[in-house]
Amino acid sequence: MLWRPPGWGDVCVPGSCFAERLSDMLPLTPGEHRALERLEERERHLRRGAALQRENDPCSDLFILRKGLMMSSVLLDDGSRQILRFLFPGDMMGVSSLVYREAPETITALTDVVVCPFERTAMSALISDHPRLAALIMVYNQIERTALTDRLAALGRTSAKARVAAILLEMRNRMRMLDKALTKTFTLGLTQEEIGDATGLTAVHVNRMLRQLEDDGVIARAAGQVTLTNERALARAANFVDRYAGLDLGWLPAGR
Repeated sequence: MLWRPPGWGDVCVPGSCFAERLSDMLPLTPGEHRALERLEERERHLRRGAALQRENDPCSDLFILRKGLMMSSVLLDDGSRQILRFLFPGDMMGVSSLVYREAPETITALTDVVVCPFERTAMSALISDHPRLAALIMVYNQIERTALTDRLAALGRTSAKARVAAILLEMRNRMRMLDKALTKTFTLGLTQEEIGDATGLTAVHVNRMLRQLEDDGVIARAAGQVTLTNERALARAANFVDRYAGLDLGWLPAGR
């Protein structure tokens, strides 16, 4: 389960990865597709372990993740790391640079990645020319904010097993957005240390919780993959809510 297979996260579609992500919420017009493609005209390659931006460094660009897996994190006063989000192809990153001069988080490559940087002025033009896209980006960030709120509540109020269960469901659901054929079996692609940094647990404690979930009969692990053998029970154990489902977007303006 800790192995990252070659090509893991290599979802790179023609056109705009971010357009593919927003298209999961509603169909986009040809003009909207072209506008989003312009955000991904430049590419930057990073090796696994490289930092795209570091906490408290000056920031100005935004990014679309085109290929691979990344994470955002902050360092705590005791030197430990808190992972905030895992980032997948099609995710927009560094949005905080729209309102801050210094980055509030570190963004690090968990695999070899391809990112597309674009300037704040490009976002300004997008908002002016395509109000519905601006509203969709706001929706997208609200989904991310709510998911992060769920993680915060879990850290303070749920058991260690529930936190690990929630990470498994979250990662599978995000992967399924990229690969609709994916069902119950997937390659997690995270180390136990990374799961621990996302859930406030040690790697040893994560390993214990994974074994407990196996003993409970809700997951199985083999050959680097996880299978959700009783997804309903796993979701109950995690108090899990899929924040990418049940959206109400009837208020959005017409596309251009």
